[in-house]
Amino acid sequence: MCTKTSIGRLIVGGAMLLLATELVSGSIDHKVPDETISPLIEATSIRGPYFDKLASKNVTALVGHTAYLNCRVRNLGNRTVSWVRHRGIHLLTVGRYTYTSDQRFQAIHSPQNEDWTLQIRYPQIRDSGYYECQVGTTPPIGHAMVLTVVEPITTIIGGPDMFINKGSTMNLTCIIKHSPEPPPLIYWTHDSKEINYDSARGGVSVITEKGEVTTSYLLVQRATSTDSGKYTCHPSNANPHTVVVHVLNGEHPAAMQKGSKLSLKSSLSFLSVGLVLFIST
Repeated sequence: MCTKTSIGRLIVGGAMLLLATELVSGSIDHKVPDETISPLIEATSIRGPYFDKLASKNVTALVGHTAYLNCRVRNLGNRTVSWVRHRGIHLLTVGRYTYTSDQRFQAIHSPQNEDWTLQIRYPQIRDSGYYECQVGTTPPIGHAMVLTVVEPITTIIGGPDMFINKGSTMNLTCIIKHSPEPPPLIYWTHDSKEINYDSARGGVSVITEKGEVTTSYLLVQRATSTDSGKYTCHPSNANPHTVVVHVLNGEHPAAMQKGSKLSLKSSLSFLSVGLVLFIST
């Protein structure tokens, strides 16, 4: 025998089942209050702050040229972004404010994007190391990046003095290493004057191969005594390097050095004989 209480429970249960069926089928437009759905959305469809690691990469910079470490934070909300240098756990910036006394460091951010950039002016080799972009969550989260500050090295093979036989082809090879990118421009000078490859002399050309190691070849055909002098390779993003070229009239420098040694040996022999004669008398 059914009581009023059991009947009531059956009716309520049936109503709830009907409501659930209609919600699933979409036959009614049911709006859940914001305070009910917000925790659900936050737990399922919205993450907390996280780093876009594809846009937050390691950086190689040149000595003295402003460096930029970029950190992209998604879903930041009202949290604060800070930059920390791992060496000595040194706090550099908080938000857009510079916290360190080293004013070379500055945080750059535009409200229109999600990038927080650490700008480092006049970087030096000692600035190389790990830097971390941190978000003030509880607990804080961070993404570390490596800044490598390099000083490109320019060398000319065979320097500092080169000896070329008259009439032969002069081949000066300039190599640029440790540059984060190939130098946009390389030019050569002879005795401080930029070389003109279209001059009436002719036979002067340059071949440049760019890459991780950039090589520039200066070719001077049919070398003459006027081609002697200082040659300098000038990369646009590295220090220049100079060699002194001597164009010889058929005499090889090795013969000159050999002749000098023979002259020195003869002089020593002469002094020895003189000394023996002096002692014997």
